[in-house]
Amino acid sequence: MATTSAPSAGIRGNPAVAVGMVAGSISSVQCGAALATTLFDRVGPAGAVFLRSFFAALILFAVARRDVARLRRAELRDVALFGVTLAAMNLCFYEAIDRLPLGVVVTFEFTGPLAVAVFGSHRRRDLVWAGLAALGIVLLSGDFGSGSIDVFGAVLALTAGALWGFYILLSARIGGRSEGLGGLTVAMAISALVLAPSGIAVGGGELGSAEVLARAVGVGLLSSALPYALEIEALRRLPNAVFGVMMSLEPAVAALVGFVALGQGLDAIEAVAIALVVAASAGALRSAATPAPRDA
Repeated sequence: MATTSAPSAGIRGNPAVAVGMVAGSISSVQCGAALATTLFDRVGPAGAVFLRSFFAALILFAVARRDVARLRRAELRDVALFGVTLAAMNLCFYEAIDRLPLGVVVTFEFTGPLAVAVFGSHRRRDLVWAGLAALGIVLLSGDFGSGSIDVFGAVLALTAGALWGFYILLSARIGGRSEGLGGLTVAMAISALVLAPSGIAVGGGELGSAEVLARAVGVGLLSSALPYALEIEALRRLPNAVFGVMMSLEPAVAALVGFVALGQGLDAIEAVAIALVVAASAGALRSAATPAPRDA
């Protein structure tokens, strides 16, 4: 499996392509999350995440139905587990951002990709990049230690982070075993089925509102269909550990989306934090492009 080899295997293909995929995925997810919060008053977090998965599955099936037909029976176990993971991860994330600011939630949530980067690394210098990213994440969370953190929201965000780490590993495995987006498409459909009972119970009649459905299509595209497709392809080109560190851009982009879309200003410390996570991602990318010594 190409994407589950040791991180020392380096980047496959053009590094700029992999960088563009990760950057596009991160930007899309954060814009989708901002749009999703506008649905919470109408259908609640459970209803919003159900609609997100439902429309993402429809969009993916429209473009990848031939890939679905090529899936092998041996792959279905991992695909089913992937679908359940997506459902749990996204539900925890939406419930968390209903209780805490987006940037704070993403900061907590990044513990998952950071763990993948640290524990999947075979070189000491990769740990330096992970540490640099961790420092930036701590700086980005200005609410740490202020006593204003909703404890249950923090637990939900940390749980979403653990599931995010598991998502990276499963995504790499599924992407390495098959071409195209068939596995992701079926997993998204499974995710929608898992979320349907809670989503319908909470959303009720509002799920049929034309305004809600229009926004939900946008959320499904921006938050799931587009970014997950980009991440599957990126993980075919990047080692898991490097991908995990590059995802450190997620809290930084969340802060920028908050600034542009929600009018949340950036202070000097937050600007420094963004610079740190960008440097960590660039360092991890360069490290992956350089073959590791045999005794590393």
